[in-house]
Order: sequence, then structure tokens, then C-alpha cells
Amino acid sequence: MKNLKVLSLLVLVLMLVITGCSNGNNVANNEPKINASVNEPSVDEAPDAEVAKIDLGGRKIRVSAWWDEKPKDDTAGGKALLARMDELEQKYNFEFEFINVPVEEYVDKFTTTVLAGEPFADIVMMQYKNAVIPVLQDQVLPLSEFTTPANDINNEHKLLKKLPPLVGGEYAFNYPGVSVVGMHYNRDLFKQLGLPDPQELYANGQWNWDEFLEISKKATRDTDNDGKMDTFGYSGWAADIARHFAVTNGITFIEGATLTDTSDDPKVIEALEFVNRLFNVEGVVKSNTGNAMDWGETNTFKDGDVAMSIQPDWNIGDLSFEVGVVPVPAGPNSDGVHTYANTGAQGWFIPKGVEDPQIVYQIFEEWRDVPSSEEYLGQDWLESRYKTEADIEMALEHINGTDMTSLEEAVPDFTFYKIMDDIFINNQSVTATIEKYKAEGVAAVNKMKQ
Repeated sequence: MKNLKVLSLLVLVLMLVITGCSNGNNVANNEPKINASVNEPSVDEAPDAEVAKIDLGGRKIRVSAWWDEKPKDDTAGGKALLARMDELEQKYNFEFEFINVPVEEYVDKFTTTVLAGEPFADIVMMQYKNAVIPVLQDQVLPLSEFTTPANDINNEHKLLKKLPPLVGGEYAFNYPGVSVVGMHYNRDLFKQLGLPDPQELYANGQWNWDEFLEISKKATRDTDNDGKMDTFGYSGWAADIARHFAVTNGITFIEGATLTDTSDDPKVIEALEFVNRLFNVEGVVKSNTGNAMDWGETNTFKDGDVAMSIQPDWNIGDLSFEVGVVPVPAGPNSDGVHTYANTGAQGWFIPKGVEDPQIVYQIFEEWRDVPSSEEYLGQDWLESRYKTEADIEMALEHINGTDMTSLEEAVPDFTFYKIMDDIFINNQSVTATIEKYKAEGVAAVNKMKQ
């Protein structure tokens, strides 16, 4: 009898708890609600099982970049994303808003609104070089604060992917995609001059600085014996090739995790000595402006009389000759992973102060869950850039995703361009130049970290 009374009491308590929980669900519709799952109940669940739904009460989720991120309805992919937007807006009772802020106003707008506790957008696009200070000043949220173990970004990353760490933490994310910065070569000129195919050299493990220099020297020729060179081995912006060759030697000018000036590291010096040799000793570089530090030299490759140039994929769509691509050649201290410096890295961030960041991120991730019209990642883009299967495979399998974030431009007053000018314009010694600016560079980094 005593046990029966205890059991009856437990049943009564349980009924009261259930009743209380039921009453607690009568929350105003304009209050967001979320639990571990945002999906509809499974058919395998018990009939009375309920999954809490998100109701954002008509709130706007604001997405900002220095362009209009809203999809267009002129492609199948754009139409699918627009349809997905409508579906999610109805499901969660909110509205997407896309904010286009001019790039020259972007950083100031971000900083002032976050410091005021009212971020101008819930998800913002930022370049890494502009995000360093917000990260140091705790103005953006780390991924761990708004993603869960169940999110795609922490699993298959088919919808969104993590971007490389910034100042030691993970903050940024972006859509899966393809970005190619590699050593592009004029295949027509290579055949005309009888030069070895860089892709074959790469396949045989022979694509390194020495082979690159040897080909550059062979390609620099006076074909009509008039005393002037008619073809050249290389062309490009000196600062660009210096960064890339440093990465292929396993280093950048600023170490990203700790923000340390590494310009005097032997691997940096080795890369600068090699690039200086190309420009100022061997005479294998074509220049249209006479200024190695003119960014316009990036386009000299398009003249058609240059064998090789490090180019981004977006700059090779209007060439008059067939182009091939391989990774930037490996240096003596290559880590075997990274092949180019990424100075333009950018991604989505969630500012500190955003309301319900986990819900905001969850919706953004779900938005990307649309069928792909491509047979492989980046198909449309790559096939608009490259004409052969070998080039597309090289870009996808051996270049895409091999970047190392380069943060020289993230530090105000850092001495990178002073170093470049002294070496490539004033023809000064590499070691003397590095020594000359070392203290100033360290001071600039330390000032930013304070």
C-alpha cells in the first residue's frame, strides 16, 4: 500500500510538470524560439512529439557586402536560391534584406555600428586584411559561438565552408567555390620555342624554382637578331611574385596566427633573393612601364610574347593565345601544401551584438541548400577560363585551396612596400633592405596589436 501511494504521488507530479510545460509554450509569436533541431518532426517520432519551431516575428536578416548579394533570376541557380529564400522566409517568419555598402565606406560603417551595439547587418562580408583589427578588438564572433556540431560547416561543408584561421581563431565562412592563382603559361609560345611543358615537369616532381628560371632564360630571346629581345620568360608585378614565391618557400612576410613580422626569416630572404635575380640580374622579365612595382605589369602577359606569369583565374579570360596552368613552382623550403599567397581573402562574418546569431547562421546555411546544376564544383567558371581537361584538373586538384593567407596589407604602416621599392626600383641589397626596415615593421605590428 505504501508503494502504491508513492507511485500515485509520482504520477501526479509528472502530470503537473507536463501541464506546466504545455502552458509555457504559449509564447508570443514575435519571440524567436529554437531547439537543437529546426526540422519538421520525423514520421518515426511519437505522435505527440513536438519540435520547437523558429518564429522571428517578421524580423529582417540583413546580409551586407560591397555588391548586391541578392540572387538574380537569370540563371537556374539564381532562381533556385530565390525560391529557397521565399521558402525560408515563410517557414521562419522573417525577411531577407541585402545591403550594398560602397567599399570605401565599408570598414567605417562596420566599426561605428558595432561599437554602438547596433551592427548595421547580421552577416557581413569582409576582407581578411580589414578583419584583423575587428578580431583583435572582439568585434566579430568566433564560429564556435553560432555553429553547432550538427551544422554542415562542421561536417561535410557542402553548403558553407570554414575559412582559414585569422589571428589564431576561426571566424569566417563562405560558399564552397573555386579560386585559382597559378603560374599561367603561353602554350602557343612554348610550342613555338620548343620549351618543356610545365605540367609534365610538375607531374614528374621537377617543377621548382630552378626549372622555372631555366625555362625563363630559354624563353628570353632575340629571334630576329636586331639586338632586342622579342620574347621573354616572365612578366608581372614584383610585389605579387615576391609574395607567391615566399609562400612556395613555406612562409609569408607576416605570420598570421600570431601577427609576427617574419620579413627577416631566412626563407623570406631566400625568396626575395630569387625574385631579385629574375628582375635585376637575369633580365628575363618583360616590363611595359619600366617600373617593376607598377600593378599594371600584371597585364603585360596578355601581349603574347611572354612565356609565363602568375595570374588569377579572373584575369585570363581575354587572351589571344592558348593558356596552360600549373602551381607556382616549389621553393627549397616548400611545405608541399601551399602554392600561392592570398592577399584578397574574404568571407562572411557575424558581428558581435547580432541578435540570435545561431538562428541567423542556421538560416543562412539552409539558404544554400539548393540543387547544383554543375557536374563538379566550379564547372561553369573553370570551363569559361580553361580549354583543356588537363588545365581544369590541374586547377581543381592541385591549385584550388592551396592558398596561404597573406596579411601584409592588414597592418597599417607595415614596411612591405618600402622593402619592395628599395629592392626592385632602387636595386638595393635584399639583406640590407630587410635590416633597414625591420625595427619599423615590428613597431607597426606591435602598435596594431595593442
